[in-house]
Amino acid sequence: MTAYDQLLAELREIAALASAQALLAWDQETMMPPAAAAGRAEQLALLAGLIHQRRTCERFAELLAACEADPELAQDDEATANLRELRRDHERLTRLPSTLVREFSETTSLALEAWKDARERSDFAAFAPWLQKVRDLTRAKAECYGAPAGGTLYDALLDEYEPGARSAELERVFSELRARLVPLIARVMDAPNPPADVLAGLRVPVAAQEALGRRVLSAIGFDLNAGRLDVSTHPFCEGLAPGDTRLTTRYREDAAFDALSSTLHEMGHGLYEQGLPKAERRGQPLAEAASLGIHESQSRLWENLVGRSHAFWEWALPIAQQVCGASLAHLTPGAVYRAVNRVQPNLIRVDSDEATYNLHVMLRFDLERALLAGELPVAELPGAWSERVGADLGLAVPDDRRGALQDIHWAMGAVGYFPTYTLGNLYAAQLWEAVARALPDVQAQLRAGEFAPLLGWLRENVHRHGRRYPAAELCRRATGEPLSPEPLLRYLEAKLTAVYAL
Repeated sequence: MTAYDQLLAELREIAALASAQALLAWDQETMMPPAAAAGRAEQLALLAGLIHQRRTCERFAELLAACEADPELAQDDEATANLRELRRDHERLTRLPSTLVREFSETTSLALEAWKDARERSDFAAFAPWLQKVRDLTRAKAECYGAPAGGTLYDALLDEYEPGARSAELERVFSELRARLVPLIARVMDAPNPPADVLAGLRVPVAAQEALGRRVLSAIGFDLNAGRLDVSTHPFCEGLAPGDTRLTTRYREDAAFDALSSTLHEMGHGLYEQGLPKAERRGQPLAEAASLGIHESQSRLWENLVGRSHAFWEWALPIAQQVCGASLAHLTPGAVYRAVNRVQPNLIRVDSDEATYNLHVMLRFDLERALLAGELPVAELPGAWSERVGADLGLAVPDDRRGALQDIHWAMGAVGYFPTYTLGNLYAAQLWEAVARALPDVQAQLRAGEFAPLLGWLRENVHRHGRRYPAAELCRRATGEPLSPEPLLRYLEAKLTAVYAL
């Protein structure tokens, strides 16, 4: 075996360990009994340590160096991309001591259970000690990585999720976005004839909602023979292995279309996972997502650009009426389209409309940077949260469950993750403009329930590349332009102007 063959064999074994780790994490979110929390934390910590050891050991370093020195591999574009990304990962991982890796995994696993309990009881004080521990360990990780040239410690964490991104540049883009969004939201909220909320008061049994979600998943192209749809406190997607992509959602009888929106969102992640070349490139960077911003672009594209379109509801509403029964019989596609595009500031990020959603992300972006820097003590987070919600959304936060405890991310130690949601919206809108140019009949295709052309375009231009290109370059190759807030602003302004008759 050549050094490269040996390196790929190592990566396959490491990927098998990572799959086991991910399966245990999925089970913790969906099936695990609460009393198993301590044992599960120990299991996850052990696997995290083993994976870190395999990725940073002397043998791995020697194989990587030997491959980088091979002139034949330098002529192979796929190998060159793999080695570039493996070197990047190796340099980051070797800066983390194994003791920190294991402690971080164990602590965040226990913190996740503490968060679930505190959220259920709306008791931030009960979670605060765990958040302090996670914050301290996250800070320790950032210090091990070190601030990138010209950047901050926060950027070292951001780089985990969106390689190469810098908070200063994100702040500039977010400010530009906010400057156009805030007056747009104000115009919409002052509109004399807002669309009727025809979905208010509807009740649909959970079993019917689940059946509708599965029907839509299959029609769009998510392979349920290679995946699952389950329930969790916070919906998520986990691509465990080739042929095994898990989605979760959540249901409320009085919010049937919210569940469908959540399912579409996670399906977008799942389609990306199923479209990555995992079977033939198991464990290689070429079989992994380019970034979380790109990953999020896929979920937001299907949830919003497709799922909030008039064309989609012309196809989906008759199916929903067939599956869910008489409670939806009075609805029309136009009325549902206008209802799902209502703008109404909401306390909950995942329930927010497209216009106000990014204000939620900016709030979290600012607060987590302040937490990491020590400028915002953990105990003062609920107050700071309430102040920002009041200033940005004009709402009063009634309790911790709908305030600082609503998101799972900080319990997981995912600091630097939140900005990727807005990056996902930006990428999604820009990709959609490219789709419209490449598939001029896309609206007619959606109306007819023909999703294969759109999915095929995404497979060709996004999914199949994995980490072959950095996110910024992938965006440029797929759309012909560097990432810009303009496509998202054009999309929102055009849609809301029409829906609200501005």
